[in-house]
Amino acid sequence: MMYEVFDKLRSLQEILSRKFEIEKEINDIPKTLTTKVEILNRLKKSYLDKNSRLEETKKRTQQLRQKLLDAEQQRERYEKQMDEIKTQREYEALDKEIKDAIEKEQRFRKEILKEEKEIEELTESIESDEDMIKQQEEELRNEREKIKNESEIKQELLNQLNDEEQEIIPGLDREILFKFERIIRSKSGRGIVPIRGSVCTGCYMILPAQFVNDVRAGKNILFCPYCSRILFYQEEEIAADFFQEEDAGSLADLADIDLDNENE
Repeated sequence: MMYEVFDKLRSLQEILSRKFEIEKEINDIPKTLTTKVEILNRLKKSYLDKNSRLEETKKRTQQLRQKLLDAEQQRERYEKQMDEIKTQREYEALDKEIKDAIEKEQRFRKEILKEEKEIEELTESIESDEDMIKQQEEELRNEREKIKNESEIKQELLNQLNDEEQEIIPGLDREILFKFERIIRSKSGRGIVPIRGSVCTGCYMILPAQFVNDVRAGKNILFCPYCSRILFYQEEEIAADFFQEEDAGSLADLADIDLDNENE
C-alpha cells in the first residue's frame, strides 16, 4: 500500500516540478515588459526635458538678439553724435560709450552663437529621441503580443498539469501533500528521493541506522532529518542509477565517504 503512495508521489513530483517551473515563467514574463516600459518612459522623459530646454534656449536667443539690436542702435546714435561734439572731454566720453557699445555687441554675438549651437545640438538629439521612441514603442507592441501568446500557451500547459495533478492526489494525505509541495518549491523540484546504503540521495547526508531500517520497512512516510525530503527505499542497482542521474559528481564524493568509513 505504501509503495503505491510512493509511486504517486514520484509521479506527482514530476508534475509539480514542471508546474512550479511554468508558474515561475508566467510570473517572470511581465518583467521583460516592465524593463521595456521603463526604458520607453525614460526616453520620453528625456525627450520632454530636451524640448523644454530647447524652448528656453530659443527664448534666451531671442532676448540676446534684441539686446544686440539695442546695442547696435545705441552705437549708431553715439557715432552720429560725434559730428556734434565741441570739446575733447565730450569726445573722450562719447568714444568710451561707442567702445562699450561695440564690446556689448561682440559679447552678445558670442552668446548668440553659443545658444544657436546648443539649439542645433538639442534639435538633433530630439530627432534622435523621436526615432528611438518610435522604435521602442514598436518593440513594446511586439513584446506585448509575444507575451500574450506565450502566456496563453503556458497557461494551457499549466491547466493540463493541474488536471494531471488532480488525477493523482485522490487518496493522498492533505498534510503530506502540503509539505510535499513546499519541499519541491524549495528543493529545486526534488521532494522525494531514494536512499542509497545509508545516505539520502537528496542531500548526501549519512542517516542513522535505525532510521534507514524504518525507511526500508516502508510502513510510513518519513522525511530526511537534514533536507526534509521524503525518503523511500529502492533496490541497490535501481537506486544507484537514480543517484547517478541526479548527480554523478556527488556519487564520487559519496564513494570517498564510504571508503573513509571502512578504514575506520
